[in-house]
Amino acid sequence: MKIDVTVTTEISGSARARQTEAMFDVPRSERASLTWQFEAPLHEREWQVGLITGPSGAGKSTIARAMFGDAYHPGLTWPGKSVIDDFSGEHGIAEITAACASVGFNTVPAWLRPYRVLSNGEQFRVDLARRLVELPSPIVVDEFTSVVDRQVAAVGSHAVAKTVRRAGKQFVAVSCHDDIIDWLQPDWVIYPADRTFRWRSVQPRPTIDAELRAVPRRLWDLFAPFHYMSADLPGGRYFALFVKDRPVAFASVSKMPHPKTKNLWRFPRVVTLPDWQGIGLIWHIMEKLGAAWRGAGQRMRATPAHPQFIQSFQRSKVWKQVRESGHRPSTKPGPNGTVSSVSARTNAIFEYVGDAMDTKTSMRLFTARA
Repeated sequence: MKIDVTVTTEISGSARARQTEAMFDVPRSERASLTWQFEAPLHEREWQVGLITGPSGAGKSTIARAMFGDAYHPGLTWPGKSVIDDFSGEHGIAEITAACASVGFNTVPAWLRPYRVLSNGEQFRVDLARRLVELPSPIVVDEFTSVVDRQVAAVGSHAVAKTVRRAGKQFVAVSCHDDIIDWLQPDWVIYPADRTFRWRSVQPRPTIDAELRAVPRRLWDLFAPFHYMSADLPGGRYFALFVKDRPVAFASVSKMPHPKTKNLWRFPRVVTLPDWQGIGLIWHIMEKLGAAWRGAGQRMRATPAHPQFIQSFQRSKVWKQVRESGHRPSTKPGPNGTVSSVSARTNAIFEYVGDAMDTKTSMRLFTARA
């Protein structure tokens, strides 16, 4: 593909414009032109993620429109009472919630709120989810990460790239921020400022230094608003993952009642703060604790109800499914002592079967209490 774009505009001849030219000794001209000419050989290789980046005024949006035409889609509208209501009616709720979860917009209570009350980071993610569901490839997003802080930009870039590659789609980000390159891992980058196109080899995302600590129960107050079930916290032991001394993910551990087996434990609550969703931090906590409990001669289980969470467990190599989710008949007291049959949802159950942690370290975590 050869890029050959010229943008010409007429220069104002107003009194103010002429005064400005005289004040700053600007030569008089009737028109101004900017031209971009370079090769962008997208046909030479298979690709899924691209990035057009550079400073403001460099021509990023102009290049994106010239290259992708109708795919250069304007902003979406969000008039609904909840963001899931704004998705096109041709898409089912399972597809919508899966898309939201895949880009790290995984706080279920936020799905039920209108777009205008969400944080910048949540708006950024649900906008990506909706584009991935509704728009055909290539999906071109202008001002990518421009309104979110750089931590959200990094995590969100990784989440959307992972989703795009898994779905087999094509995605192009147009952004003035080049700090997302290591997280987005594009197959190619265009720099309009110097009229260059570069292929890239995809690399692993940057690592995150994190520390798992036992924490007091009161830390749950920070995480409770973002859990998809009840904010109540069962008794047990509590752990959090810290990045640069800031808690970003939380897990509680408690004994699992069983008529015969006495060494079963489970995770009643696991949650990641919205800005950090989409990079698997909660899996790090659960696998670490699963290995610690196994090293201490205990068995760790997880009982997810969230469909996307269940699918992630099913893909894991260190969790074995021991019960499927579903519905079972139950009974419910009614008026005048009558009993009616209801359908109660059962969670799936998975048991940790990965490597055990060394005994010294595992016992330190197993007995830890903040």
